[in-house]
Amino acid sequence: EELNPIIVTPSIQAIDRDRNIQPPSDRPGILYSILVGTPEDYPRFFHMHPRTAELNLLEPVNRDFHQKFDLVIKAEQDNGHPLPAFASLHIEILDENNQSPYFTKPSYQGYILESAPVGATISDSLNLTTPLKIVALDKDIEDVPSGGVPTKDPELHLFLNDYTSVFTVTQTGVTRYLTLLQPVDREEQQTYTFSITAFDGVQESDPVIIDIRVMDANDNTPTFPEISYDVHVYTDMSPGDSVIQLTAVDADEGSNGEITYEILVGAKGDFIINKTTGLITVAPGVELIVGRTYALTVQAADNAPPAERRHSICTVYIEVLPPNNQSPPRFPQLMYSLEISEAMRIGAVLLNLQATDREGDPITYAIENGDPQRVFNLSETTGILTLGKALDRESTDRYILIITASDGRPDGTSTATVNVVVTDVNDNAPVFDPYLPRNLSVVEEEANAFVGQVRATDPDAGINGQVHYSLGNFNNLFRITSNGSIYTAVKLNREVRDYYELVVVATDGAIHPRHSTLTLAIKVLDIDDNSPVFTNSTYTVVVEENLPAGTTFLKIEAKDVDLGANVSYRIRSPEVKHFFALHPFTGELSLLRSLDYEAFPDQEASITFLVEAFDIYGTMPPGIATVTVIVKDMNDYPPVFSKRIYKGMVAPDAVKGTPITTVYAEDADPP
Repeated sequence: EELNPIIVTPSIQAIDRDRNIQPPSDRPGILYSILVGTPEDYPRFFHMHPRTAELNLLEPVNRDFHQKFDLVIKAEQDNGHPLPAFASLHIEILDENNQSPYFTKPSYQGYILESAPVGATISDSLNLTTPLKIVALDKDIEDVPSGGVPTKDPELHLFLNDYTSVFTVTQTGVTRYLTLLQPVDREEQQTYTFSITAFDGVQESDPVIIDIRVMDANDNTPTFPEISYDVHVYTDMSPGDSVIQLTAVDADEGSNGEITYEILVGAKGDFIINKTTGLITVAPGVELIVGRTYALTVQAADNAPPAERRHSICTVYIEVLPPNNQSPPRFPQLMYSLEISEAMRIGAVLLNLQATDREGDPITYAIENGDPQRVFNLSETTGILTLGKALDRESTDRYILIITASDGRPDGTSTATVNVVVTDVNDNAPVFDPYLPRNLSVVEEEANAFVGQVRATDPDAGINGQVHYSLGNFNNLFRITSNGSIYTAVKLNREVRDYYELVVVATDGAIHPRHSTLTLAIKVLDIDDNSPVFTNSTYTVVVEENLPAGTTFLKIEAKDVDLGANVSYRIRSPEVKHFFALHPFTGELSLLRSLDYEAFPDQEASITFLVEAFDIYGTMPPGIATVTVIVKDMNDYPPVFSKRIYKGMVAPDAVKGTPITTVYAEDADPP
């Protein structure tokens, strides 16, 4: 049986205290053996050498059935009067790394307050009271039953596939946590979606998605576009008529972004403000008097809890003028905000900007600024804003349009601002980096060898722009990681195939994803991993005896499929080197001396020997072939009489056919 030594710590050794027995030849030796053990089938797997105590494994152990063995070993003298000693031997069967790590959840949802400091831990609920726990396990380390509690740290490396400058994951322990590397601002980005992968040094887990939502903090103050406004009102205005529409902006969400308007001072009871809309109107029962002026201090405050509330003010200067026909048209609002998809169809109605003129004059509308490419159309007569050209968020994601309404008189023009935000659709496929090399190479006979890297980007926003990589072919030979690194999945053999055109697919994360492909040319580089092989494993040749020395009678040939191999030949059998010469480069076999058929034993006129071919600069063993030389007999001996002279006598009357004498000749050639 084949023995596989097992290293035992500390090494198994027993010492006999009777050390100085004389003579030394009477000193007993020590015999070692396994006495008992559990489980009871331990003799199937382990053998202990009786003299050296070396422990050997007899056959592989399946960890699914045996996690450990507890044995009792015995040491005793070999003199027939044993005084045994005993020791316990604990053997633990370690797992082979053949399982990929895995996460205990298919996805994770986390929450973080936008005002959280660097180092803060991501929470798992809206109330931000408990941390988000990420658990990755490895069955190679511990097979945790469903619902069980892991006890061993699998020592996995977890890495994020995006936003690595914003978040990091703790690197030790069964439970891992996400923490902040830099502050986040909900008003800039409200959600972060990325994947996380676990790596045990050999196997990589399937990535799982982590979605982190940034919770709003009241970190924005309601802001008026201007710090002051100048307004004219007229004595013929009635209670309830609009004076000015004030609009403050607060980027926070919920109650943190809801605005309440209030006139603090200066109205003198003549003007009121709608606390929700910010529209200032003439107060009930008021008659405006020519020449009066007002300075209204207006406050905009958000509706956060009182301790966190933020506010700002602006001043509205109002002058009362006599009735005339010089008041400009008035927009219902000074500022409009609009979100439209980049896939919006051309001609779609976006906004009604109809203004009112106190005198009822016809109004002309125009886009004064903010649309040099004429993407939008504004009806001159109705103030209807429509889409004139296709939108592309990736080139322009925001427009600030300055809209004018004019009644055609001097000073008869008003303006309004329209903020247009273009939202994303998945209209771009990932694009591969053209500057990374596409002609790659890798050494044969090496698994997990790095081949090269690709990188693709997608200008779409959010998950529409997240890129994932896969292979379009040769999935059994190559693999690609989440960052675009390509490795060999198995050992490649250049002699079978030395060139691959590998198709890499980049897919975005949209519900209906787009993808792009890239073809990489991969050359497999040669190493010396093949021995020369003879064209025939056996050569048989008939050689006539007595051919002169130097005669070439056979040419052998071997080929080495490795690149640049320099094949040389030599005779391996030393006992025939005085008969034959083998040219080291041409493979020609020639005679060093003539062969004599009659010198061989009867029926054995042949010589069999080994030749070998080797790569001069290589390291692989030589190739071997057998050569059999059959010596062909030639008629090279004349018959020889047994005597030079024979004498015979015959009677005169002898009849025909009477024997006279017998002559005899021999020939050294075979019959």
